[in-house]
Amino acid sequence: MAEVTLQASPLDAVHRGLGARMVAFGGWEMPVSYPVGTLAEHATCRTGAALFDVSHLGSLDFRGPDARDAIQAAFSNDLERIAPGRAQYTHLLDDADGSVVDDIIVWWLAPDHFVVLPNASNSGAVVDALPGCVDIRPERALLALQGPTALTVLGSVVPGAATVARFAVAPFQWESTSGLVAGTGYTGEDGVELAVPVEGAADLWHALVAAGAEPAGLGARDTLRLEAGLPLHGHELGSGITPLDAGLGWVVGWEKEAFRGRTALLEQRRSGPGRRLRGLAVEGRRPPREGQAVIHDGKQVAELTSGNFSPTLGHGIAMAFLPLEIGLGDVVNLDQRGTEVAATVVAMPFVGG
Repeated sequence: MAEVTLQASPLDAVHRGLGARMVAFGGWEMPVSYPVGTLAEHATCRTGAALFDVSHLGSLDFRGPDARDAIQAAFSNDLERIAPGRAQYTHLLDDADGSVVDDIIVWWLAPDHFVVLPNASNSGAVVDALPGCVDIRPERALLALQGPTALTVLGSVVPGAATVARFAVAPFQWESTSGLVAGTGYTGEDGVELAVPVEGAADLWHALVAAGAEPAGLGARDTLRLEAGLPLHGHELGSGITPLDAGLGWVVGWEKEAFRGRTALLEQRRSGPGRRLRGLAVEGRRPPREGQAVIHDGKQVAELTSGNFSPTLGHGIAMAFLPLEIGLGDVVNLDQRGTEVAATVVAMPFVGG
């Protein structure tokens, strides 16, 4: 079997210099944690300002007089709901069954100019859906500054970028570096994502750390998104999973005349989904894990899609697609390596909201 060559972030040397533990993720080698550990990094994001490198995410520049109509036809959400200068969460769906090929953020920069951000391993599918888009990922780094003091830290370094509103997007200038800032993130906290040219990325990273941001890895990013009840592609979104299954009907522009997967979703909306994504809370610190069986009335009814220890709550939490007859407050069992452990169905997000 041929050895897979992993791509490296523009900040790879920075991470290694900080002693980061690097892992393979979506075809990239990325920092999962730094010497302080995931629990400390998670806590920093909940109480201060955490700085993540998310340069593995795709970045597709798409512009021209037909760009808006092409995005409308390709993705589930409706650009009529926003305007230039705004960001939007949306889905690329399978046209046959309406399942989620990828979940995406769109930055609408000008009437005929967009930047589309797919997941790391799904850029190819989005490129196919948007002929003429240009892959600009090699030209930029993407930083996520997240937490209750994120905007304060950013304001001390790049004052013009710190005024961005939630789900707004705007250009910014820092010294000789021009970039884009969006009021978006994946942690359940306030914060921004910053797209900067590769040549200025390390300097901006160091400036933000000097101003009070703490580096955080993908391990903390995952526990943060789980506490926030945010789906992860390949877990709560993917083949065989529609937006309606995942409780994300609001991501669908039902009023649009056409988009990929529309016919299948309309049929599912008429008949109703047969399952629903639910949160599960487990007493104790033992973390539930993806793939563990969910048992109800002596029968397996589902498998966990995600699970971990919640640093904020101090106990295990998980997500699973459960039959509709299992509701909030009901108790199921999880098969944790042969031991059945009780779990209560709870509302999401687990933290915040």
